[in-house]
Amino acid sequence: MSTGRGILTGYEKDCLAGQTEKQREYEARSRVRSRIDGPLKDDIEHLREHDPELLDELRGVICEKE
Repeated sequence: MSTGRGILTGYEKDCLAGQTEKQREYEARSRVRSRIDGPLKDDIEHLREHDPELLDELRGVICEKE
């Protein structure tokens, strides 16, 4: 069950898929990098300290090999 969005908004997905002008793609990439370096990094640190099991689940999704 999904609750909300992950790292990307629907609009950012469109931008990164090349469905908007190139400048919007650059802006979307910048916003996503900011989330990775800010809130996501903070969340990972919180999970590391308070719920390592959930952190392992997150790693499993991120590091999944295709």
